Amino acid sequence: MRSTGLHLPRGATANARYAVDIGPGTAGWTYSGLRVVELAPGGSHVFATGDSEWIVLPLEGGCTVQTEQEEFQLLGREGVFADVTDFAYVPRDARVQIASGAGGRFALAGAKCERRLPARYGPAPEVPVEERGSGTCARRVRNFAAADAFACDRLIAVEVITPGGNWSSYPPHKHDEHRPGEESELEEIYYFEIDGPNGLGYQRVSPSREGGADVLAEVRSGDAVLVPDGWHGPSIAQPGHDMYYLNVMAGPGDSREWLIRFHPDHTTGGYR
Repeated sequence: MRSTGLHLPRGATANARYAVDIGPGTAGWTYSGLRVVELAPGGSHVFATGDSEWIVLPLEGGCTVQTEQEEFQLLGREGVFADVTDFAYVPRDARVQIASGAGGRFALAGAKCERRLPARYGPAPEVPVEERGSGTCARRVRNFAAADAFACDRLIAVEVITPGGNWSSYPPHKHDEHRPGEESELEEIYYFEIDGPNGLGYQRVSPSREGGADVLAEVRSGDAVLVPDGWHGPSIAQPGHDMYYLNVMAGPGDSREWLIRFHPDHTTGGYR
């Protein structure tokens, strides 16, 4: 079963430019990518978008995002547990500069795409926030780039806050087959941060096919888990330590949609 390389501990993909650098080549798939850039006060970072669309999402701090035609001021936030944040979408085939007077950490959620859409600003007040589940399955979903919330070509991205002691990404579900109206095929990245020192969580991915993804990982801040296929969930937060994860998804479908199937051995009572 495929498990090697699907849990990427903090620093596993780091290089001189990025604290996290996951692309199709790293993941062994075609579309989804995630980078995290860390800027010192007064620092800047320049990159070419290439054949991918990207969203610049502040994890901590604010910044200016500049393309050849547009400039966006992102107020950002104190940290991922503080609140939703504004963000900027930048298209493929562009040159982008991110600059931060106070410094900070910024996620680049990306997807290989075909269409070149215009660069745009995403205001924080317009991010749909969903309270999902109940009891020990309650969590908060920030649908900043959900398929029905913000226009992209292929990229889908959301944030989830799971209170300490709770389960999220539950019941286990999958999106690794194209079934019109029922399930969409999407590669997915989970990027984690845990509130408080020494906090941890657990992430499960179980096979949906012979030889498929099989992961049970203890995750800490800065870790990522790749989901090329399989039933994913639960994501479990340590009591006393809230869990954050950023989901980045993209796939080959003609329509940009998030359609999932639940594991047949689990009820859907904890999901909605």
